Amino acid sequence: MATEYDYWKIFPRMPKKVSIGDITIRDGFQHEERFISTQAKIFYGQESILAGCRELEVTNMAAGTTPQFVDGAEVMKAMRSDEFRKRASRQGIDLDKDVCLTAVTIREPSVDKAIQWRKEGYGPDRILMMVSTDPEHHFANSGSTLTQYWREAEKCIKKARDAGMKMVGTVSTIWGSPISGATKLQDAVEFTKRWFEIGAHDIEHADHDGSANAADVYRYFSMILDAMPNPEAHLCHLHETKRVASSSILAALHAGITRFEATFGGLGGQPANFLDDCPIRGTGEYYYDDPRYVGLICLEDLLVQVDELGIEHGYDVDRILWLGRKMEKTIGRRLRSEAVINGRTQKAGHMKFARPGLKKLIDKLGEKQGQRVPPDWKAEAVLPENWGPSDPLWKK
Repeated sequence: MATEYDYWKIFPRMPKKVSIGDITIRDGFQHEERFISTQAKIFYGQESILAGCRELEVTNMAAGTTPQFVDGAEVMKAMRSDEFRKRASRQGIDLDKDVCLTAVTIREPSVDKAIQWRKEGYGPDRILMMVSTDPEHHFANSGSTLTQYWREAEKCIKKARDAGMKMVGTVSTIWGSPISGATKLQDAVEFTKRWFEIGAHDIEHADHDGSANAADVYRYFSMILDAMPNPEAHLCHLHETKRVASSSILAALHAGITRFEATFGGLGGQPANFLDDCPIRGTGEYYYDDPRYVGLICLEDLLVQVDELGIEHGYDVDRILWLGRKMEKTIGRRLRSEAVINGRTQKAGHMKFARPGLKKLIDKLGEKQGQRVPPDWKAEAVLPENWGPSDPLWKK
């Protein structure tokens, strides 16, 4: 039986077009122990949209526990400003129709605040609440039991719908929890159904500590799309702690997932428990032995990976790589993107690295330009009866 070489025939659910959201100025910055200026948040949010982002996570409305976002209203207003509308319009972008702005609202008071911002003309299009399949992780994140939270989420979704806002329901700790360890994949499938049952618009399927591996990611998203087959309803959110997330991205693509999100430089992780010179609440002590080596999948590297696969994504990749280099200066350290250093694969090669003299040597030897094997050899190689390890010469 001949091997099938067409990737999309092997994985018929694999998309040829994806959507990639940028959540840097929220999830990326929440892990930073230094306050990132309002101007920087606005700059990167707006520039990401101009570079092709159509789903931008702008802020966390619970500034009490995450004071990195005390400027959330100002940042959100800048995304809706007349000045930015004009800039976007010049690039053919209609901010109202083309771009979805999201704010994290975990609990009801934040949902109420988002609704108020909406009434004042600058609120988000979409808000986010989150459950974890691990009750301990859920309690650390929200301060409530799962039962309490489901009731609250049901109430908040109705409020959001009445205000004209979408609610994304996040299911977290799918592939493992930093507190209680592994949970059952089927539990996350059931939680996804629960979100839709109470009116959520879409679901973020989240690995929040880098527990995911490619085999389980493929298995889980295949289960999800078997049960709820509209890929537009599902969003893949992966963290990177062991340099294996790119394989999980590929596995999610194989399963048929079309929506992803990432951060510049792989920034992000658990909310910081220190800001500038002062300890803050965050979500308690860090789950990691070294909080420097955590975060989300890198936007820059993800885009290059998807681009190399020939999958449409809508971004100006070179502009994103330029922004990634700027982000390293903003944060003040080397981040985790390889693509910002090594760039994209150049199909035309780099002839500047060629050693001089090959043409002259070919002419001197009387060979033809483009000749690759001796002229008296057959046009195609013929394998001997015994080759490689089957050759008796190599047997011990």
